[in-house]
Amino acid sequence: MILTRLCLLHERFPTRHHYPFSLEVFRKTGCIGFSRPVTFFIGENGTGKSTLLSAIARKSGIHIWEEHQRGRYHHNPHEDDLYRYITFEGDGGECGGSFFASEIFRHFAEVLDEWAVADPESLKYFGNVSLLERSHGQSHMAFFENRFRIPGLYLLDEPENALSPRMQLELLRLFSRTTATGPVQFIIATHSPILLAYPDAEIYSFDHAPIRKVVYEETDYFRIYRDFLNNREQYLADL
Repeated sequence: MILTRLCLLHERFPTRHHYPFSLEVFRKTGCIGFSRPVTFFIGENGTGKSTLLSAIARKSGIHIWEEHQRGRYHHNPHEDDLYRYITFEGDGGECGGSFFASEIFRHFAEVLDEWAVADPESLKYFGNVSLLERSHGQSHMAFFENRFRIPGLYLLDEPENALSPRMQLELLRLFSRTTATGPVQFIIATHSPILLAYPDAEIYSFDHAPIRKVVYEETDYFRIYRDFLNNREQYLADL
């Protein structure tokens, strides 16, 4: 395991009035452990899943392919500082791996294409084809299939966004293959009940303060999808 334990130094938080330090879930969580190759973060929008995922990336020295910041009506000076107030146990210092989020993937694919103009070898890790020449979902899977061959810590923010249910199942198979052949660890923020069904994964819910571990059948994703599929007419009658 690359990362076995993460602790939040909430007694050192620089503020309690600005996001993300204003979130109760961070102020009340001490440490969370990682004992499986695949860990999921779940919770409603705005609960801090993506923010903690980004903080892990920054703390690990994993680059986040962000576009240059444009002018904003209001800038929060603390929004990217959470990584300064977390500690790791395990081999969680500078490590290989990558951070994936669908909203910034396009920027990465465009930069990769620019590199390939000067050095076509840049594409060899991605099937020797421009990621921009594929559909949204195909380009995501091409990135996953080629990048995950390299040992490291992989932080995925809602990787299901562009994937059909069939491709989500293929992504689960990819998790299984890569974790069986090398030191690869995944931490994934998701809303997908398909991904969450991955066998023997750890699931942490951000809907509670502190963050707590839950089992698959306890998640709203499982219960809501199950109830909808079993009682579709009843749900639709209320529209």
